[in-house]
Amino acid sequence: MASRSLSLVPALVAAAAAIAVLGCAGERVGNGRGRGTVVIATAADADVLLPTLVQQLVAKQVVDQLFEPLAAPPASMSTVGDAGYEPRLAARWTWAPDSLSIAFAIDPRARWHDGRPVTSRDVRFSLELLKDPRVGAPLGESMSNVDSVSTPDSLTAVAWFARRSPEQFFTFVYNLPVVPEHLLAGVPRDKLGESPFARAPVGNGRFRFKRWERGKVIEVVADTANYRGRPSIDRVMWSVSPDPTAMWARLVNEEADVVEMLRGEPLAKVAASTTTRPVPYQGLDYAFVTFNTRARGRRQPPHPVLGSAAVRRALALGVDRQAIARNVFDTLAYLGIGPVVRAQWTADTAIAIPAHDAAAAMALLDSLGWRDLDGNGVREKGGRPLAFSLAVPTSSAPRRQASVLLQAQWKAIGADVTIEELEFNAFVERLMSGRFDAAMNGSHANPSPSDVRTMYGSDRTPDRQGGNFGGYASATVDALLDSAVHEFDAQRARSMYRRAYARIIADAAAVFLYEPRMVAGINNRIDPGTLPAVGWWIHLADWRIEPARRIARDRIPLDAPVAGGRGASPGDSAG
Repeated sequence: MASRSLSLVPALVAAAAAIAVLGCAGERVGNGRGRGTVVIATAADADVLLPTLVQQLVAKQVVDQLFEPLAAPPASMSTVGDAGYEPRLAARWTWAPDSLSIAFAIDPRARWHDGRPVTSRDVRFSLELLKDPRVGAPLGESMSNVDSVSTPDSLTAVAWFARRSPEQFFTFVYNLPVVPEHLLAGVPRDKLGESPFARAPVGNGRFRFKRWERGKVIEVVADTANYRGRPSIDRVMWSVSPDPTAMWARLVNEEADVVEMLRGEPLAKVAASTTTRPVPYQGLDYAFVTFNTRARGRRQPPHPVLGSAAVRRALALGVDRQAIARNVFDTLAYLGIGPVVRAQWTADTAIAIPAHDAAAAMALLDSLGWRDLDGNGVREKGGRPLAFSLAVPTSSAPRRQASVLLQAQWKAIGADVTIEELEFNAFVERLMSGRFDAAMNGSHANPSPSDVRTMYGSDRTPDRQGGNFGGYASATVDALLDSAVHEFDAQRARSMYRRAYARIIADAAAVFLYEPRMVAGINNRIDPGTLPAVGWWIHLADWRIEPARRIARDRIPLDAPVAGGRGASPGDSAG
């Protein structure tokens, strides 16, 4: 193949020299040095800012501004071959005749934000880091087909593969975050998440890290000398809101510029606003209930209630997904179609997911010996009640609302469900440790359908760097997914993936609730261009604010000192 080239917003206060040019929050101002500030309101803080370890969506949004991949996938989200991929850190790449190696030519202009050049050694080091089990990288297992990276010279990184595979190019460039060897080589591999770098990273992207005040704000600023060109705006801030339901009000009041998902009354309010507008876009998000098939906090024995596939099927029959989607999103959600979203090329909207049937659910539980013997409304078997907890992150208002509906629906068939609300990081820790019964989970799907193997492969449990939090195991699913990821014929691969999806659904490994129809709220002064399905934030560096539409915070000079506090918003100024 040929070569191819997730309170009030902390204050953003200008330095004394800049105060004179600033007006009030919504005031349009004349000439000024700033090019724009975009404030993103978010309900959750980041987990870590070392891309090798990132699991949380807000963190992903931030590190994608700070770190460039070797190459960027096309808008079509094709994961087979390299057609349409755009150069990033790699100026071009060349396949070996046998396709078992790809030589990436590093752009000689690429620099880390401390001024050091990006080299092939950084690529080699990054792969070693990702694959090292001491690191515990969430995507480490994705590199199992990559043997190594060699460095014939400082600007050539050759990736060597164990075997040819349809997605080998995508897997390598999409899942490998390139990080600086000179800053991380001396950090113990099992302590990377606690390192200063994980809180204040040095990247190579079009934005550079400025600050992170935990629970308050993350700020990145333009890298004015970046080899790919200066961003069109000066800074981006992720501002954490203790009250997720109030985010839309901050948007309308111009305290924030972006809320990534709107629904119900907030959507109507934004649509009626003179300062903001709703912007539909295709997304990769979906929500589902994960059942823990193993004993809580252990990998063996089976869970006393949810370890039974038949019990899980009964619980799935007891869920009215249509009612949940309608109550939570009105018309702004599709029903879930399995461990896949409609934007992926393996999606099959015709896969049968059993419809809500409370009578059938109760009959199945009766047949399994789960009966309400004492008339208290809760079934039991062998002295054990049909009871379990449902963990839900407080950062997600839709999932919190859905959990209450689920609790009521399961009560109607005789299950006693306790809702356990957890701060997001605590929620993730519960999933990773297995210390949960069921969880209101959500996922931003990887463009590759092979990601389903990470979530449902028998050997992809968290202790093996996987995302199979519920410990689901099926030899049939394993075989289908293993065949699918190595199949070069797209039609045959699609068929295998769909058969795996059907089996996962039949085993009730999860209840696939809904796939939101994504609508963001964005301030009228901002031109975001097209929001890609792979991530609405991908092109933040190219968002534009025309000079005539800039407000006070847009005019804050890039080099001005920035302070943070809970008593003001970025729109506040001395004026």
